[in-house]
Amino acid sequence: MIIRPEHPEDINKIRSLNVLAFGQFLEAIIVDKLRENCPGILSLVAVEDEEIIGHILFSPVSIEGPHGSIQGMGLAPMAVLPDIQRQGVGARLIQQGIDELRKVHCPFIVVLGHHEYYPRFGFERASAYGIRCPWEGIPDEAFMILWLDKAMAGKVSGLAKYRDEFNETV
Repeated sequence: MIIRPEHPEDINKIRSLNVLAFGQFLEAIIVDKLRENCPGILSLVAVEDEEIIGHILFSPVSIEGPHGSIQGMGLAPMAVLPDIQRQGVGARLIQQGIDELRKVHCPFIVVLGHHEYYPRFGFERASAYGIRCPWEGIPDEAFMILWLDKAMAGKVSGLAKYRDEFNETV
């Protein structure tokens, strides 16, 4: 398996993969809209035997608080073909994304996800740093942050603001 940036010819396969993995079109629509409107995304695919078996997207997120704003990235969505979930494909995608974002000096990554899965990559409860999820009703332990620039941890707090594309289709 290799992890690489998405290519234009991957778009239809990524769309289908997201629909299969999530059982709905919402995530595929968000990915398509972000791809169209946001040049700052990081979109990676896992490829095995020339087939796309996994996809992960990172898009800009800002934390806006009383002492200013800082921009990092949000991990969402991540999709793996249902038949091969829980075999490490998602973990490889996440780690490659973290490595790529570290290279470009991204200060943080936020994720809304399973509180027992993401801590293995260094994600922590965002509320411990005074960072709030933008959506109501989300369990506190499900909204997490990974500080890639540890010097920024604790220097900014407030609401994490995702791109509008995440709200347009909800």
